[in-house]
Amino acid sequence: MLPTAKPLLPAAALAVALLCSTAFAQPAASSHIVTSQKLDWSTAAALASEAVRLCAAQGYSVTATVVDTSGHEQAVIKGDTVPLQSLSVAYRKAYTAYSYGLAFNKNTTSELIAAGVTGPANGALNTIPEVLFVPGGVTLRRTTDHAILGGLGVSGAPGGDKDEACALHAVEKFRNTFQ
Repeated sequence: MLPTAKPLLPAAALAVALLCSTAFAQPAASSHIVTSQKLDWSTAAALASEAVRLCAAQGYSVTATVVDTSGHEQAVIKGDTVPLQSLSVAYRKAYTAYSYGLAFNKNTTSELIAAGVTGPANGALNTIPEVLFVPGGVTLRRTTDHAILGGLGVSGAPGGDKDEACALHAVEKFRNTFQ
């Protein structure tokens, strides 16, 4: 029996190798799986924490929110004495920076406002619940190809310009990790 088993072993190994190579050779286009890139949770949390820390160093208690590429909150850090509305405002700034930054290739909510992206004169875009055209949101982009990774929104300082400055400085600190 052993002499006949030897030829079968190489034949079986060849069949397995052919099946495996065929499975791996399938074109990616036939896949029904969609993947997206976003920051990992620890980077998102560190980014939001840094924005809150930067504003706190200037005497401002703020909330910072990172949204991922699905537009959902990925990390939220709330300062010690922020008003309740800063939670929703930070989210809406992050969402607007992400979604409209993607659509109009802008990097901050201030850039969106300056470009007149707030919509028609009747303010129709401002009626979408998640959208808020107020300074304080920053679009998060991968450094290698500028693909969108999400958005960061900050709210609570006395003026959106101060919120946005904290967000921009936090993004700058972590930008080299957005690869």
